[in-house]
Amino acid sequence: MKKRIIMFVVAATCISGAVTAKKVAPKLTFDAGKGLSGELTMPQGQQLKYTAYTKLYFVTQVEDSTYQYLNIFVPEGATQSSPIFMRTYVGGYMASEAGYPQAGDATGRALQEGYVVVIPGSRGRNSTVKRGKKTVYTGRAPKALLDLKAAVRYLRYFDKEISGDAEKIITDGTSAGGAMSALLGATGNNPAYEKYLVEMGAAPVRDDVFASVCFCPITDLEHADMAYEWLYGNTSSRQALANITAKQISAELSALFPVYVNSLTLHKPDGTPLTADNYLAYIKQLLIESAQFAKDAGADIPDSIGFRFSNEAGWMPPLNGGVMPSLPTKGNKMPAIQKKQVGEYITDLDMSKYLNYVSDVTALKGVPAFDSYMVGGAAASGENGEFGDASGSNANFTVFAASKTGKAIAENVKENVRLLNPMNFIGDDRSTVAQHWYIRHGARDRDTAFSVPINLAMKLQNAGKDVNFKLPWNRPHSGDYALNELFEWLNRLVK
Repeated sequence: MKKRIIMFVVAATCISGAVTAKKVAPKLTFDAGKGLSGELTMPQGQQLKYTAYTKLYFVTQVEDSTYQYLNIFVPEGATQSSPIFMRTYVGGYMASEAGYPQAGDATGRALQEGYVVVIPGSRGRNSTVKRGKKTVYTGRAPKALLDLKAAVRYLRYFDKEISGDAEKIITDGTSAGGAMSALLGATGNNPAYEKYLVEMGAAPVRDDVFASVCFCPITDLEHADMAYEWLYGNTSSRQALANITAKQISAELSALFPVYVNSLTLHKPDGTPLTADNYLAYIKQLLIESAQFAKDAGADIPDSIGFRFSNEAGWMPPLNGGVMPSLPTKGNKMPAIQKKQVGEYITDLDMSKYLNYVSDVTALKGVPAFDSYMVGGAAASGENGEFGDASGSNANFTVFAASKTGKAIAENVKENVRLLNPMNFIGDDRSTVAQHWYIRHGARDRDTAFSVPINLAMKLQNAGKDVNFKLPWNRPHSGDYALNELFEWLNRLVK
């Protein structure tokens, strides 16, 4: 590997008295001779050897030296053609430090598969520095995304020096990290971010990626509250709310969702329109498919949560997307081979029962679920902090919340909300959108409504992208699971 150090911009002035704040970084550097040997023990005992390059600052104007760097791990046998797996550990839109590969998640598996693993740090809504006696919040929107984009640019800038192929960068994240992975995939090279990246001293190269892996992405925040109440507003827990104001707010938000979803003009995989009129039926179809897949693998699917099975009296074959396969018949009689064991086929699902099951297992979020600050007396959510300012304030970010609090949404907040929503950039001819997407949202994950990842997947698919989407059975809010399935998919793409 060729050793090389590159300079392209003059350093910023270091601010006196800062703690983990401004850092003198006159150049972006990568020295291939400074790698350190490391080893990771996998759950089955396999020892994975790698070369680690750590604390590589990906911007020259380093505002927060605790977070604005990345670590690279090159497994034995990796070449310039190896894919690059970039895993962000962002959660709750909070800061995330660059770390090391973990045996139990996708980073360890990626090393095992021969991928170069990159773990970037990024600022978040809770990251601060001291400037004299003043505490400054460094990571409010869209800072985390900007850091991750700068990390991608760093990998491209040093593509010839670092093992791995910068044309095969795969991003991965969970929850708010899933949203970041989606944003990296949807906003590649979009000029809306350029001025910020230039100010940071990011490398002057592309920031598009090859594929995005998104587990339970908490995204489309402008519309997440209405989607949540539309889905869960009629559950027993919502209807039992003692706070009359909260019940009214839930109903008002729910009524807004049909207009929004219809405005997206989405189409299901079979080409038929996905509208407010058939949306709940489509969610039901996806959940039945998820449960049937799990049942075929040996899972016990109870009827107490709303499922109906083929052994029940009066059962008729499902229409319009049902999961029972067609089998040959003799005349009008079913042949003997079609006598099914109890519950072999899932034929229907009572969505009211199922949504009550989801909300009983894990209590629903408050009302509103996301933009809650001062709405009906509710406390601020993490997302309200995400759109606050450097002083640590909270901010409303939806038209609905602003109408309830009587405060106008600042123009910079409107822009930051736009910049943090991948839905705004898919189909935008100024973005280089990743071609390949792996999106998962657990079938009992109530951290956002099912429609949020469904809308993301459908909009990507409608834009001609390769989308692998599922609601995995009985999964809560979590990520980096079913790694055999994930890497079988990825390996087909990169090879």
